[in-house]
Amino acid sequence: MERDNKHLIRFTDKQFLQSLGVAIFLFLVGMATSYVSILYATSTASHPVTDLILNNIPVVNFEWLFIYGPMIFWLVVVAYALIKTPRRFPFGLKAIGLFLVIRSFFIILTHTAPFPNHIPIDFSSTIYSFFIKGDDLFFSAHTGLPFLMMFVFWDRKYMRWFCLLSSIFFGAVVLLTHLHYSIDVFAAFFITYTIYHIARLWFKKDFNFALIKQ
Repeated sequence: MERDNKHLIRFTDKQFLQSLGVAIFLFLVGMATSYVSILYATSTASHPVTDLILNNIPVVNFEWLFIYGPMIFWLVVVAYALIKTPRRFPFGLKAIGLFLVIRSFFIILTHTAPFPNHIPIDFSSTIYSFFIKGDDLFFSAHTGLPFLMMFVFWDRKYMRWFCLLSSIFFGAVVLLTHLHYSIDVFAAFFITYTIYHIARLWFKKDFNFALIKQ
């Protein structure tokens, strides 16, 4: 792949800004659909169900990791992208926006109540209060979004492993806190893999632009 060290992308580049603008719009659409779908799923939640894994593991209070772990993850990802790979912003944001829209569709289809003995979290007192209200169970964004970023940074060895290990780690956290059913976590890997390939197909130009070496 062509090296482009002498022509690092600048935020004054018109084509880049147009693509970034579309990406931000799609991201905001994803956030809005998530907000609406979570409200709907929470208001129509039925009953909890049994779970092979949750039935056999103790509930652990990892509330801090559940809330602030993703914040630390995204600070690292955004800082790395700004410093090392600014070209990936349009494709990465579009992939995230697509992820949120597709996840919203799954959320409105599934109205299972949370597992009975989960760690209670008052989302209204956290940074998530704007778009999280509770019963967005299927599928796990804590697991899926870091896994999606693994593919976005696939050619960057250390970021690839950081994202993969973060995905597994957060998957374990949501299971140990009993805040997600096991199917929410394990299905996230398969659905996210599909979302990534849809993003590559739909946003091919951004994907190819992101891979220009910097």
